[in-house]
Amino acid sequence: MGTYDFRGTLEGAFTAHTKFDAHAGELHAIAYYPTWDHVRHLVVDPAGRVSRTTRIPVADAPMIHDFALTENHVVVLDMPVTFDRAAAEGGAPVPYVWNTAHPARVGVVPRAGGAARWFEVDPVYYSHTLNAYEEGERIVVDMTNFPAPFLVAGNGSGGPGAVDTATLDRWTIDLRHGRVRTRTLDDRPQEFPRVNESLVSRRHRYGYTAAAAEMSQAYLTADGNPPDRAFGNALIKHDLLRHRTEVHHLPRGAAASEAVYVPRDPADPRAAEDDGYTVAYVHDPDRGASDLVILAAQDFTGEPVARIHLPGRVPLGFHGSWIPDA
Repeated sequence: MGTYDFRGTLEGAFTAHTKFDAHAGELHAIAYYPTWDHVRHLVVDPAGRVSRTTRIPVADAPMIHDFALTENHVVVLDMPVTFDRAAAEGGAPVPYVWNTAHPARVGVVPRAGGAARWFEVDPVYYSHTLNAYEEGERIVVDMTNFPAPFLVAGNGSGGPGAVDTATLDRWTIDLRHGRVRTRTLDDRPQEFPRVNESLVSRRHRYGYTAAAAEMSQAYLTADGNPPDRAFGNALIKHDLLRHRTEVHHLPRGAAASEAVYVPRDPADPRAAEDDGYTVAYVHDPDRGASDLVILAAQDFTGEPVARIHLPGRVPLGFHGSWIPDA
C-alpha cells in the first residue's frame, strides 16, 4: 500500500528477507548497504517499530541477501560477493562482483545483542535460507547454494554460456569445536526454499522448493525479472527427517515460482507441520499469463486443489507471503 518506515524508527536500508519468530513475537532482519562498514541486525516489535539495532562490522560491503534465525542466535552469511563501485557507476543492475580477496565466513550473533563469532567456510554463493534451528551446541542451517565463483552481474560460475544450478545444502555450525560441516541434501537444481513459517527458528521437518535450472539468467535482466527459462516446471516437497522428496510436475513450459506454505488452520496447535497448502505463481505459456496454483501439502503429487487464472503475468521470482483477508 506504500512505503513503510516502521513509524519513523528505521534508519537506512532494510532487507528482502525478514524472519518472524512467532514464539517470541519478533520480526528480525539483516540489512546491508554499499557505503556501510557493517551490517545491521534489526529487531521489530509487535507495534511495528525497530526496537533494537546491532551493528556487525564487515569488510568490503558484501551482499547479504538473506540470513538465518534460531531461538537464541542470528546467523550472518558473509560470502565473497562484494560491492563494486565501477560497476555501479557503469549502470550495472546488480553492482556486485566475486571478490577472491574477501574470505567466506559465517557469523553467529546472540539475538539479544553482542559480538559476532566468525567461522571460516569454503566459498560459495548462497541465495536463500530455508530455516535454521539449534541442536544442543550446534546450529543447523538449510539453504540453497551456487558453486563458486559466482559472477552476480555476469554469467554465473562458469563464464559466458554457463548454466548454473543451486542445490539444497545443510550447514551445521559446531559452536563447541569452532567449525562448520557442510553437505548437500538434494543436488537437483532448485531455488526459493520455504518452510511452514510457524517453525521459523525452530526445528523443521518439511521444506518446499521450486525447480530452477538456469538461475544465473536471473541476474542478466536490467529490470530484475528473470526469464521463464530460469525456472522449471516442478515444485519439490522435502521430508528432511526421512530423507525423501515428492515432486509435483506441471505441464511442459509451465514455469513455477516460489511455493509459499499456508496452514489449513493457523489456530490449531495440534496440526501437523504439513497440514496445509502450498501456493505458487505458475506461468501459463498458452495464455501468456499467470495461474495461482494451490496444492494440498499432504497430497503434494495430486491434482491442484485450485488453479486461479490471473488476468496478467506475475514476474517469476517475486517473493511473498500470504495472510488472511481481514
